[in-house]
Amino acid sequence: MTQSYFYEIARGHGLPHDPLKAIIAPRPIGWITSMSRAGVVNLAPYSFFNMVSDEPPMVMFSSNSWKDSIRNVEETGEFVANLAVRPLAEVMNISSRAVGPEVNEMELAGIAAAPSTMVKPPRVAASPAALECKLVEIKHLVGLDGRPGSNFMVIGQIVGVHIDPAFLTDGKFDTAAARPIGRCGYRGDYAEVTSLFEMIRPRD
Repeated sequence: MTQSYFYEIARGHGLPHDPLKAIIAPRPIGWITSMSRAGVVNLAPYSFFNMVSDEPPMVMFSSNSWKDSIRNVEETGEFVANLAVRPLAEVMNISSRAVGPEVNEMELAGIAAAPSTMVKPPRVAASPAALECKLVEIKHLVGLDGRPGSNFMVIGQIVGVHIDPAFLTDGKFDTAAARPIGRCGYRGDYAEVTSLFEMIRPRD
């Protein structure tokens, strides 16, 4: 057996760049639309994002500080998770700019908004799919030492789903046709889903 390169997190990795985000990859991107109590729209991508439950259906996204998205969701209890896809990657990247809370990133990036049905924040009109969510919990993440870190995790329950009919094939959402993207670690590394393979779980 080949000896592994091992390091203790507390002692550091000893490499030119931290490998963790490259190992845990690709990470789906939650392109989160939120709205302040005053009605200002915020749009920001989060690569710490995923579905965490199917009954009830829930998603989470995590921020490494108390950013506008977190504050907005705390104020209003609502957000939309838009599917980030390759044709929208460049404008998604523009929406990640650090700007003041008074700035509408959808307008900044020239992204057309579409109304949601069950929540107030709009969705990205060109996204193949969007999940309307209601807040379940905001959790300040705490480490093994009991001390809170800088990350805040939002858990939301999906209450409505928008799908562009162009991406429905025989009643199934065509993931490969939608071309979702994910973060792969290091500076600016992304992956694109272009093909799928099927493997059925064994049954006794």
